[in-house]
Amino acid sequence: MGIALLSSLRSKDPNTKVGACIVDDDNKVVSIGYNGMPAGLDEDQLSWNKGEGLDSKYLYVCHAEFNAILNTRNGSSLKGCRLYVTLFPCNECAKAVIQTGIKEVIYLSNKYQDTTGVQASKKMLELAGIKLRQYEETVPEIDY
Repeated sequence: MGIALLSSLRSKDPNTKVGACIVDDDNKVVSIGYNGMPAGLDEDQLSWNKGEGLDSKYLYVCHAEFNAILNTRNGSSLKGCRLYVTLFPCNECAKAVIQTGIKEVIYLSNKYQDTTGVQASKKMLELAGIKLRQYEETVPEIDY
């Protein structure tokens, strides 16, 4: 989880910084990611606001889990891997987690647990037989 937290610090999102780390059965890091705009785009031309219409970051941002999946080197298989993520995956990221064969999701926070998207995410992940667990160990404070 420490690597996921460190990765989250790379996010430029002024409100919610999310990081993810994928590890194999030997706890070797396979990939990392954080929430950010698609690579190569001029971020100054896009909004980090929670606004409406084209002024909403939600239309543009790639989530940490999605980036970690995309950042996997040489098309390596993620089948049987574990995902550590600082925020419970949304329904769109849950689909990608399921499709790649990740077997477990360990999350730090689930602050949006009452939203329809997160409820759908949990339902899909459980139906896919993916183990879900909240990280309960002490996490050291990281200064921004």
